[in-house]
Amino acid sequence: MTDKEGIGFYLSRPSVTVFTISTCSGCGQVFFINRMFRGRRARLMDYCWKVDRFSCHPDGMRRPRLLLGGLMVMLGGMAVSADARADDMAEIRALHAEMRRLEAKVEQLESRHGMTHGSQHVLAGHTLRSGGHASSGGGTSGGSTMGQITAMPDLSRLTIGGPTLSDDAQAQAAAENTMTESIVPAQPKLDLDSSSPLAITQTGVDSLPPIFRIGGVSVRLGGFIDFSNIYRSKNLTSGPATSWGSFPYANSPNAHTGEYRPSAQLTRLSVLLQGSPTKDETLSGYIETDFGGAAGTANSYQTNSYTPRIRQAYMTYSNTKWGFHVLAGQAWSLTTGYTQGLLSRHEQLPPVVDNNQIPGIVFTRVPQIRFIKDFGRKWWLGLSLEAPQVAYAANGGSHAMLTGASDDTIASSGTTLLYSNAGSGMLNPNAKYSMDVAPDIVLKGALDTKPAHYEIYGLARWFKAMAQAPNGPIRERVSFAGGVGGDVTVHVIPRYLQFTGNVLAGEGIGRYGPGMLPDATFKANGTPAPIPEIIGSMGLIGHPTPNLLVYLYGGVESAGRRTYNANGYQYGYGVNDLALSSCNVEQISGGSCDAQTHTLADLTVGGWWHVLQGGYGAVMSGVQYTYLRKLAYKGGDGASPTTGGNTIYVTFRYLPFQ
Repeated sequence: MTDKEGIGFYLSRPSVTVFTISTCSGCGQVFFINRMFRGRRARLMDYCWKVDRFSCHPDGMRRPRLLLGGLMVMLGGMAVSADARADDMAEIRALHAEMRRLEAKVEQLESRHGMTHGSQHVLAGHTLRSGGHASSGGGTSGGSTMGQITAMPDLSRLTIGGPTLSDDAQAQAAAENTMTESIVPAQPKLDLDSSSPLAITQTGVDSLPPIFRIGGVSVRLGGFIDFSNIYRSKNLTSGPATSWGSFPYANSPNAHTGEYRPSAQLTRLSVLLQGSPTKDETLSGYIETDFGGAAGTANSYQTNSYTPRIRQAYMTYSNTKWGFHVLAGQAWSLTTGYTQGLLSRHEQLPPVVDNNQIPGIVFTRVPQIRFIKDFGRKWWLGLSLEAPQVAYAANGGSHAMLTGASDDTIASSGTTLLYSNAGSGMLNPNAKYSMDVAPDIVLKGALDTKPAHYEIYGLARWFKAMAQAPNGPIRERVSFAGGVGGDVTVHVIPRYLQFTGNVLAGEGIGRYGPGMLPDATFKANGTPAPIPEIIGSMGLIGHPTPNLLVYLYGGVESAGRRTYNANGYQYGYGVNDLALSSCNVEQISGGSCDAQTHTLADLTVGGWWHVLQGGYGAVMSGVQYTYLRKLAYKGGDGASPTTGGNTIYVTFRYLPFQ
């Protein structure tokens, strides 16, 4: 009947369409069979013949069709003349066999992942991760066993839950490139050009592709494996978060020996969940954890028990049309500087290794609710209500301010105080929690320009204590504290050199600095007395090459005096009538030293080297050196205790998601 035969292919993920064409020169008709393979199914889509230029009728039924078969033959078909040689026909038969082999391979892959037609679990696309190689074993037909396939599926196309996509919906999604696959997925580049590279200071999860989807929610994973080698010239018995304010004076034997502490506690994992109800709205959830927690059984003798802890855990809502953003949960304080805007995961954190930053950096990481309004993504205004806590301090020595079994009585007046309680419920029973009136309130404005980012803000705090004078009633004593601050990031030489600086000055702001200077002391009647303080730092971040980042920082934290006189003595913080000469006397048993810290100053230099990157992730190595100087208030005997020390970090990180 026919004097011409051919075969054509049309590939459109997730289906393979095969056309078999037969023509009859005598009758002027074109017969073609359109066979479409979708997963495990192979079904006859059309069987028709051409009777005019633009119609095609299956089995005699008069349904109009565009002559798609002709187009497919033009794209991928192969026509063979009537006098085709026998070897051409053999090639056609081989192609048919190859199609059957590919269909069997699809069946094997789908059965391996438990996929069936109509299932609620849809794998949109079959992607091979970099480094995978498919078996090249010979073809088989039907349900015969295929060779093992060593390539790993890319779960970025995996959808868990949600409605099943119909065949037409899958084809449409493929056409719109929303479910497309690639043999080698694009590997996100680890960017070190920023003044605060997120892959170092946080986890850089925003730059990573989704791993999979849960309904309409994308799931991204970030984090790194960290191994840090820490050497300190003085023994602080401190992990990878240096207690900057605890460097011992000469009277302590720990001031005369160093410490070496290798640690993997900075290993970090993050998860970012995002969904978009509309094109202008985005809902997000972010969780970031490390192993900085220490249970009561934790030690480093044989097997340690350092536990995961919450670094950040918050939800956000953003509406780009209104320029309105909300954050609720535990995150970096709004007092922290930002590289641009005021949105989460854009904080201007120094690219240092130490988990406690360096003295002079303003930050906390606490539960809060935050409201942000942007005006054209250039001007920003933010308001944050953040969880409060207060650290109190008082002088010791021969005339200690607080006496009693629980340091709850003011010696000069006999007033009894209650200003903290042990934790209960889900709080740490071994820690003391201050009595709080209201959240810390931060109001910040920011401006983004091409050469720089600027911020200015105000901080408001309230401190509370319960006081009872001898034979008097219990009174609630409340004090107001706070300060003003600012941040700036300047692109001195774009992409090569940035300058960053921050400052916060006020009263009762000690908790916002890594040195953990006290927030307040007490007046004679038990009222909290906020201590005047200033916290500030400046830094230069350089990028000599795309794979190298270097930094230089200097910082300072300083606490002022807050004292009163009674009974011929000074009481409070920063008193100058203490005997402090013993602070400089070396004693193996550790002599007494009642010095009160006046200033912490540091100089830090370091760098990161991006060693490797590919389909296997990224490897980085970092080195950091910090010199710290600690100065105390001068004593009544003329002694001015000082101390200092060196801290060196050598760190290796593997970033599997980068």
